[in-house]
Amino acid sequence: MGSPLGRIVIYTKKMDAMAAFYAKHFGFSVLHVEGDRIVELEAQGSGTSILLHSASTNQKEGQVLVKLVFDVQNVPEFCAQALNEGLKFGKVHKVGGYEFANAKDPSGNAIQVSSRAFVKR
Repeated sequence: MGSPLGRIVIYTKKMDAMAAFYAKHFGFSVLHVEGDRIVELEAQGSGTSILLHSASTNQKEGQVLVKLVFDVQNVPEFCAQALNEGLKFGKVHKVGGYEFANAKDPSGNAIQVSSRAFVKR
């Protein structure tokens, strides 16, 4: 019995910067209900939503064991457009018939754009 992944929680000390980052670069809609400590970033279509939660003072920002991967058909084109909007990705890597590139969000979390989802297997 499987269930689809619905949400990912990211703890951050930079709520506004994180919400703006994911809205601007990846098209998430920002939903913040008055009195709720969580900001929900709703995915366009049927994707997984991101919940931004305030990090406590003793929580370290910047995950090292988890990476958010966003599916894009044309990685070099996406990276060039992102650079024009202030987001710099590293080198575009080609492996196994697809391309990917890595960057960090405002809280130092690893993110990636990848065309792997579009490779016929």
